[in-house]
Amino acid sequence: MNGLTGNISTRSAGWAVVCVAQFVVVLDATIVTTALPAIGADLGFAAATLPWVFMAYTIVLAGLLVLGGRTADLGGARRIFRIGLVVFSAASLVCALAWSPAVLIGARVAQGAGAALLSPAALAALSDALPPEATRRALGWWTAAGAGGGASGWFLGGLITQVAGWRWVFAVNVPIGFVALLWSVRSLPGRGSRTHVATLDLPGACCVTAGIALTAVGLSEIARDASAWPGWAALTTAALLLIGFTRIERRSQQPLLPPSLLRTHGVLGGNLTAAALTASTSPAMLTAALYVQDTLRLPPALAGLIFPVFNIAVIGGSMLGPPAVRALGVRRALLTGFTGVAVGVAVLLHLPAEGLPLTLLISGFGVMGVSLGVASVASTTAGTAYVRETDRGVAAGVLNSSAQLGASLGLALSGPVIASAAPMTGYRMAFGLGISVALTGLAAAFTVPRTVRRSADSLG
Repeated sequence: MNGLTGNISTRSAGWAVVCVAQFVVVLDATIVTTALPAIGADLGFAAATLPWVFMAYTIVLAGLLVLGGRTADLGGARRIFRIGLVVFSAASLVCALAWSPAVLIGARVAQGAGAALLSPAALAALSDALPPEATRRALGWWTAAGAGGGASGWFLGGLITQVAGWRWVFAVNVPIGFVALLWSVRSLPGRGSRTHVATLDLPGACCVTAGIALTAVGLSEIARDASAWPGWAALTTAALLLIGFTRIERRSQQPLLPPSLLRTHGVLGGNLTAAALTASTSPAMLTAALYVQDTLRLPPALAGLIFPVFNIAVIGGSMLGPPAVRALGVRRALLTGFTGVAVGVAVLLHLPAEGLPLTLLISGFGVMGVSLGVASVASTTAGTAYVRETDRGVAAGVLNSSAQLGASLGLALSGPVIASAAPMTGYRMAFGLGISVALTGLAAAFTVPRTVRRSADSLG
């Protein structure tokens, strides 16, 4: 009995450590947004380069996630998880100590590379650490960790900046990473599963990484000025690189992204819906953060007290996700989730120009958060349910890459939309953008199977 209890305790600890790591990885994509003014003033950033503090992380993370997923499949999820954790924590320390814009942006690039190893390895390690009957519940927690991390950045960045200074936005990752590393040695013993493939497809990795990165850069530039040639040039180059990537994969004996993966039932739909979810909710949350600080004139720490409603709702929705998928099926759970996101954002359209509309904010955040949590579990289930065990890491990498690209695109588009009109008009236009993307997500939901052959109970 003691041995059984200890085994269950170890598995639970492994479950917890990878969820904490996933929370921090996704958190760092948004936590800097409310700290950007303080960072710019302290380090002397030019207005044109300041957004790269955010974009350097998300672009590198999105571009390298596929490579990170395949590395986890080949090198063993637990081993790559620990390597990614060390790289991420060390880069966070350099960010906290940065003395110039170039050093901070370079450290953010390294931080994104570490996160690209850490995130897909976390999901694969989670599946390895638990028996099949526990995977459904673990998937809900893992999805909650990611969704809660992304949601938390909007208020934690302002709160930490006001209370302790912007450098602690990065410094908090260091003790968390150190504890998680020690914790993982005990709770994730061994090397984990690995394939018999001995090498990585480096030409394919270079093409897909550069192609995804240039796609993000091009879309961001076009969002700022649709008539400027650099953005279109970046998108054209990205398209050529991605076409080259598909040709390399077809000819490679050891492809980075097996051509059969995207043809696997549910994978394409899972990725489309993952991107649509982050692209619809990110503009809404950025707009709400600007509204409470710039229009309501609330200080960052006080404004931060409002946003935990969204975080709690996302986590709650993620816990409801597995039973919702089981009861409704994957497609209906996604349709329900996207409808709820659209309704929640629509509530925020009615925010007034003055006063403290707590009822509207809490209602909008609550509906949007629960819906995001449910839909995220359904999207992850669709994107992984039919994937072979040896491709689980790369499938997780592709899903996370889609989500990061969706968030980057949503934030890149919402900024110019907000700035194009008077404050309240710009806010409502940005909320309208979020609703439009959520409605597009409804269409994307029809590309996933109604149900999955292997239920959430038996994933992996």
